[in-house]
Amino acid sequence: MRIVRLKGRPKRIWRRTAQSNPYADPAPNLLRQNFVAKAANQVWSSDITYIQTRQGFVYLAVVMDLYSRKIIGWSMDKNMGRHIVMNALGMAVAAREPNDGVIIHSDRGAQYMSDDYQAMLKKNGIQCSMSARGNCYDNAVVESFFGSLKRERICRYKYRTRQEAQLDIFDYIECFYNKRRLHSYLDFKSPIDFEKKTIVLN
Repeated sequence: MRIVRLKGRPKRIWRRTAQSNPYADPAPNLLRQNFVAKAANQVWSSDITYIQTRQGFVYLAVVMDLYSRKIIGWSMDKNMGRHIVMNALGMAVAAREPNDGVIIHSDRGAQYMSDDYQAMLKKNGIQCSMSARGNCYDNAVVESFFGSLKRERICRYKYRTRQEAQLDIFDYIECFYNKRRLHSYLDFKSPIDFEKKTIVLN
């Protein structure tokens, strides 16, 4: 790296964005930090992060399939209401058409505990799982994705507008991360290539 003048991108600490709804009962933690799925559409995970632009913050919600680490649903907005997680979930459901019983894990943020989001889970036969209060390790895989996104893309730019950030993050997720980024967990394959190979083998 020194010879070709490359520098690593160290991890940075980012503040949490989620706030719990004090009036709702959280779902049980069904994963207990077991992030291994034996097939696609068994266990999904979701979370929200923020990106700073000169216009102000823009928020990103994602849904990841823990089998392949593929981002199967995502949504961005300048507001962090329940609609952002519902839009990400809607994209995931449309793309995957899962059978009843898929688990989706998240934190206890008010968006995930809202009546509308919970009704959407019930309508699609999706089981809800939630992290323990304030424990980021309970959703470590999506946290790791956000870390990679910020380290590899967001920290390299100063976005002028929210739209500019949205276009760049679209490119990162759909054109790079899902299709080309290699994962040691996936035997150094991209999420899409890993799914293609395992579907053929099965």
